[in-house]
Amino acid sequence: MSRIILFNKPFDVLCQFTDAEGRSTLADFISKKTFYPAGRLDRDSEGLVVLSERGELQHQIAHPKNKMAKRYWVQVEGEPDEQALQQLRDGVALKDGVTRPAEVRRIDEPAELWQREPPIRVRKSIADSWLELTIREGRNRQVRRMTAAVGHPTLRLIRYAIGLWTLDGLANGEWRREEAELPAPVQRKQPRRSLAARKRR
Repeated sequence: MSRIILFNKPFDVLCQFTDAEGRSTLADFISKKTFYPAGRLDRDSEGLVVLSERGELQHQIAHPKNKMAKRYWVQVEGEPDEQALQQLRDGVALKDGVTRPAEVRRIDEPAELWQREPPIRVRKSIADSWLELTIREGRNRQVRRMTAAVGHPTLRLIRYAIGLWTLDGLANGEWRREEAELPAPVQRKQPRRSLAARKRR
């Protein structure tokens, strides 16, 4: 087992412990400097960050080849129709290639949502709505680029879950410690013995 930290990162906080420009970082909230974030969360995004002391676990969580599901609450401009949602499900063509299929559904504004500081800028003439979007890859600013590509720019982005870990019970800016299993060791294939060697056994 390995110790991890689950942190509900506020808006405008860098997902690192130091910053030469004096901007807000994880160090303003978490004193455990032996823990490091498994993957990143943009400064202008909020929500779940998993931190670990073990490189193996960080790799398991963050590396795209492991396809660990990351679930987001996304406030978008406008009201996406079924065609736009299906585009997200099928994969969206971005400059760095077509995304893997996503899981997406419309949701009401989450009941446990906290007030963002500063609040988002809303245009009174354009409605906004909420989606729950799950992806299994980690391109730079991927969710924002996906919703923009289908005509609905992201206004607010909150990561709710990574794998089985969620924000449940965590107020914005709070963290808690948990235990997690280390990834199983990689099983290397044994070289195949020749037929003659097998007969000698």
